[in-house]
Amino acid sequence: MSLVKLIAQADERGLAASGLACLDRCVPLLGGDDEVLRPLWAGLVDDGEGWGERAAKVRGELEAAVSSSASAGGDEEVVVLARRMLDAVPEERSGDGLREWADVCSLAALRIHQLLDPLDSGGDDLVAACREGRTEGVSHLVAAELRRQVVVLELLAQHGAAGVRQALGVSTEGRRVLRAVVSRRARGARR
Repeated sequence: MSLVKLIAQADERGLAASGLACLDRCVPLLGGDDEVLRPLWAGLVDDGEGWGERAAKVRGELEAAVSSSASAGGDEEVVVLARRMLDAVPEERSGDGLREWADVCSLAALRIHQLLDPLDSGGDDLVAACREGRTEGVSHLVAAELRRQVVVLELLAQHGAAGVRQALGVSTEGRRVLRAVVSRRARGARR
């Protein structure tokens, strides 16, 4: 099933996990540490109470980190895209706001991976196509991000709150990959 269809069918917890996982994988671009989103992850197992307060706290911490950190390997566009995910976190863990956020995060995370992949020369149209299930010409980095997004949605659809821990594991692995890519680009830029 395509990523677009999975997002369309996801419940509120699945949508929140989808958006949060994309943001979590891109936290290194915002200068945040690996634990900064833990309060939001923890909130996915309950009924959504306190989401707004947790989101506001996380947003404040990451905004402070962004203003004090350097850009990701000199690529301002990836930081802008990561920032878009953070800015779009809904105040409530319910309704259309979550679906919109999950969609914004999905697009931004795929585009970030595309921009950071030196072997990918595609544009926004390729990202849209891969979300629809057409992956021909997609680089390995983008394909891996697409798989992670699909897996997170499938885990939450199949296991509900019990899938949150596994989704966090998928996101953590993706964050390590992105951090390595950014580090490699930074070393290459210094040469």
